[in-house]
Amino acid sequence: MTIATPAVRPLVPHFSSGPCAKRPGWTPQALERAVLGRSHRSKAGKAKLKRAIDLTREVLQVPAAYRIGIVPASDTGAVEMALWSMLGARPVTMLAWESFGAGWVNDVAKELQLKDATVRRAPYGALPDLSGLDPGHDVVFTWNGTTSGVRVPNAHWIAAARTGLAICDATSAAFAQMLDWPKLDVVTFSWQKALGGEAAHGMLILSPRAVARLESYTPPWPIPKIFRMTKAGKLIEGVFAGETINTPSMLCVEDYIDALEWAKSIGGLPVLRARADGNARAIADWVARTPWIDFLAADPALRSNTSVCLKVVDPAVTRLAADAQAAFVKGIAAALEQEGVAYDIDAYRDAPPGLRIWCGSTVETRDVEALTPWLDWAYAKAKEKLLQPA
Repeated sequence: MTIATPAVRPLVPHFSSGPCAKRPGWTPQALERAVLGRSHRSKAGKAKLKRAIDLTREVLQVPAAYRIGIVPASDTGAVEMALWSMLGARPVTMLAWESFGAGWVNDVAKELQLKDATVRRAPYGALPDLSGLDPGHDVVFTWNGTTSGVRVPNAHWIAAARTGLAICDATSAAFAQMLDWPKLDVVTFSWQKALGGEAAHGMLILSPRAVARLESYTPPWPIPKIFRMTKAGKLIEGVFAGETINTPSMLCVEDYIDALEWAKSIGGLPVLRARADGNARAIADWVARTPWIDFLAADPALRSNTSVCLKVVDPAVTRLAADAQAAFVKGIAAALEQEGVAYDIDAYRDAPPGLRIWCGSTVETRDVEALTPWLDWAYAKAKEKLLQPA
C-alpha cells in the first residue's frame, strides 16, 4: 500500500509543550538591545527587569495591588517559593490530576511533611471534585494540566470570602486562558511555556493576602536563600521591582521583553487567547473527522487550548500491551520529527501513551492545519508496520 505524502508542511514545526515555539517572526536580532556584560543591578539592568515586570502586568491584566517578581528556577522555583514560605499556617487542600500537580503533593506530604494536608486526585483526562472546598484551607492546584490537557474551566469553586490562600501554578495557562485574579493569591508561570521565552526564569505574582501571609507567618522549617521573600518580618519589595534574588540572564530577559512587546502589539490578552483557541479548534476539527484519535480529556469544557493531549483509540492499537502502545505512538512522533514536520509531540513521560501538541498563542493556526494531514500520514505508516506479518 502506498501512503501519499502530504503536499504542505508546517512553516514552523515547533509544537513542543516547553520550551515552546518562539513568537512569529522571531530572529536573534530581537536580542540586540540586551544589557550584556553589565551588572543586573546596574541602572540599565534594573530598568530592563522592571520593564519585563511592567509589561507582564499590562499584558496579563494583573491588578495594580498585586506584586510581580522574577524568580529563579522557572515555574518550579516559583511554586516552591510559595509552598515553602506560606504553607503550614492553615490546613491545605492539594488538587492533582497530572504529573506536576502530583509533584506538588509529594513536596507537601514528603518534604514539608504537613499532617493536615488533604489530597483530591483524579486520573489523567479528568478533574478531581472541586466542590465543597473548605474556605479556611489553603488550596494548591494547576490551572492547566500541561501533561494531561485538562484545565479548570473557571475559578467559581474558589470562595470569594476565603481565609485560606489559593496558590495556582498557571505555567501553561498564562497568556492563553483568562485567570480570575480576585480568586487567586499566588500565581506562577515560566517564560518558556507562556510566550516561547527562554528557560530557567519564573514569575511569581502575589495578592495582598499572600503578602500578608508572608509578613505574619514564619514556617517552622529553614527557608533557602533563593526562596526568601521577607526580611525582619517585612516583604522585600525590591524583589518585585526588578531586584532579583539571584543573577538572571539578561539575554533571556530581553527575549521575554521581546515576546511581551509582540503580545502587546497584536492586541494583548484577548488576541493571545483567540490565537490559542483557534489553534486548539483546528485540532478539534481534525479529531472530529478522524476515527483513530481522540482527546485525553473527555469533557470538552475541560480541554486545554495550549497543551492539547490526544490518545489513539484504534482498537488495533488499544488492545496492545501498554509498552507496545507507547512504542506505536512514539513511532508516529519520531516519523514526524524525521520529516522535520513536528518536533517533540510525544506525550509526557509520566502520562498515558499519546500525542501532545502545543497550541499556544505563538503558534500559527496555518501550521496546526498543515500538521494534521501529516499526523494521518504518520499514523498510517505506523499502522501498516503494525499489521505486517511477523
